[in-house]
Amino acid sequence: MTLLIYFALIMIIPIYAQMRVKSTYNKYSQISNSTGMTGAQVATKIMQDNGIYDVNVEPVKGQLTDHYDPRSKTVRLSEDNYYGTSVAGTSVAAHEVGHVIQDAEDYSFMRLRSSLVPVASFGSNAAIFLIIGGMLLQFSGLMLVGIFAMAAAVLFQLVTLPVEFNASNRAMTQLVSSGVIRNDEEKESKKVLNAAALTYVAGALVAVLELVRFILMYVMMNND
Repeated sequence: MTLLIYFALIMIIPIYAQMRVKSTYNKYSQISNSTGMTGAQVATKIMQDNGIYDVNVEPVKGQLTDHYDPRSKTVRLSEDNYYGTSVAGTSVAAHEVGHVIQDAEDYSFMRLRSSLVPVASFGSNAAIFLIIGGMLLQFSGLMLVGIFAMAAAVLFQLVTLPVEFNASNRAMTQLVSSGVIRNDEEKESKKVLNAAALTYVAGALVAVLELVRFILMYVMMNND
């Protein structure tokens, strides 16, 4: 029964988070912001207000595919957010520019996350195979290597949390200070940003639970 509850949790938590962000995004993508600015215009204005002129803004296909690429110095906004004037699009655009400002200010957690990418990528791809291989072969050393690999991937997700929350806080500050939204729109923008942040929290929580489960299995294997 405990195992069933565990698997139910690791499935329900991310599904709930995805449903929450999609429903919130869909709701506020139907509401126009008061200034009539597109997501692209909002991103450009906030960057210029902060003295940043070397970052491009371009559209990308898909929904909620928005991201900042620090390697090419490009903010990519999904087409609806790039061309649209919704509260949701405005909030998402400001969030991505929050990452731009982090990059410009050499934000420590962003640098730490970037440094973890190679080892986290390896951990995400190889950990489960190493762990399962160690279990099947009854080779605890191999399983331990897999656990360390998974721990690196989990650390990456945990470090991502302050990066995303900080970007959202910066987004709200910039939206207000730049006059892009009115006071009565702050609540709506916060709902969009909080819903998006929930997906990162859910992902990190599930990753930690999985790591703890495999650690307990490793301990049980060595106690037999």
